[in-house]
Amino acid sequence: MEFTKMFLMNLGMLIAVAYLANVTFKYVLSRVSARVQYISSIVLTVFCGWICSVFGFSFDGQVVFDLRFVPLIIASLVYPCASSLVIIGVATGLALFVFGFNEASVAGFVNLSILGLLAAGVNYWMRKTDYRLIIKASVSILAINLVNVLNIAIFDDTPFYYYLTKAVPFTLPLGIALSYLIAFILRDFQLEQRRKSQIIQANRKLSKQKEQLQKAKLALEERAQQLMTASQYKSEFMATMSHELRTPLNSIINLAQMLAEQGKELDEEELKQYSSIIYASGQDLLQLINDILDLSKVEAGKMEITKDYTSVEELLQIMFMQFEVTARNKNLEFKLQHGKGVPHQLYSDSQRVQQILRNLLSNAFKFTHSGSITLEARPERLAEPGREGEWLVLSVIDTGIGISKSKQHSIFEAFQQADGSISRKYGGTGLGLSISRDLARLLGGFIRLESEEGSGSTFSLYLPLEEYNH
Repeated sequence: MEFTKMFLMNLGMLIAVAYLANVTFKYVLSRVSARVQYISSIVLTVFCGWICSVFGFSFDGQVVFDLRFVPLIIASLVYPCASSLVIIGVATGLALFVFGFNEASVAGFVNLSILGLLAAGVNYWMRKTDYRLIIKASVSILAINLVNVLNIAIFDDTPFYYYLTKAVPFTLPLGIALSYLIAFILRDFQLEQRRKSQIIQANRKLSKQKEQLQKAKLALEERAQQLMTASQYKSEFMATMSHELRTPLNSIINLAQMLAEQGKELDEEELKQYSSIIYASGQDLLQLINDILDLSKVEAGKMEITKDYTSVEELLQIMFMQFEVTARNKNLEFKLQHGKGVPHQLYSDSQRVQQILRNLLSNAFKFTHSGSITLEARPERLAEPGREGEWLVLSVIDTGIGISKSKQHSIFEAFQQADGSISRKYGGTGLGLSISRDLARLLGGFIRLESEEGSGSTFSLYLPLEEYNH
């Protein structure tokens, strides 16, 4: 009867400690690092072995039966590192010395140290083989139980023959049976933990997929908004373009018809005037077509860039000559400025640089009613990431209507102007700045804008000087 009580007490203690360990891991150690969790599990396993020793059962007043070796069996089935089992065995053996330093505690220390080494070997074997878990568990249970019996028979002070004949027939079957029972409980616990882990992982995966779907939804909504805006801009562009194309084309057709019908009745001055209007309208029409073709070439990657050395001074003079008459007709002051250190030559595509400056200057004269327009050249060193080095800056500075901060980005996009109705007041398709931006990129540079509504604008073309310097 006493033996049954001790057996059930050992079993109860193991189950109680296992439950407390589970609760501790679930509510306390789940928030700490994996390393702390691992060390804590070793400490709890050692404690399980020690608590079983506290409630050992004396068999016939000499043999002590307890389940101190069962935590080692469990550890051999779950730990990923064999050295941890050696630590558990030795630490559990050292814990026996709290009962005092005597032959029994020394024998217990030697026994558990040997069992720790055996459990480490079994653990290593299990990780290297592909047998089913039941076979691996059976090998661990039988090996540790048998060696435990032999160790007690050899190292304990109980008479060898007495122990083998009186104690082993009871303790060995019970130890094996109890080990299987604990292993079954552990297996059930592991399956439950695996299910919980799978549920947690599934929830995390679903949560992640939900976030991705939400981001995708926002991206689609943003893209839809962009497409709607682009469609609106293109509709405005088509309306503007039809007006811009129709105006010079109507002038050409009407004047050509008049010349055909009344050519003989017109004097020389009228013929000259009509011819000039036809020529100017043809030039406007050609410029519109060229802008559309240039934009198409850039977007299709067909725009050719031919770099060569060109005179910076000559480039500025050409621009001055082209817009000098326009400045005089609008009563605007047109100036050229040279900063210190401007190189004599630039290695770039002169034709495309002139095209960019023409677009910038055309806009400056279009939107400036009084004051001045300045074409400035200066060197500048930048330290921005991706733009480090020396640059030649060609700036067009005007005192015109300026551009609000909210519109400064959109005016560089194709089919857009600072105001959707601005083309009706000033004319133009809004392609010039978009083409200029793309050409600047092809030349290895970029365009910057500084402006305030009502205070004029400064468009600066940055062109790299590295190739010139080398």
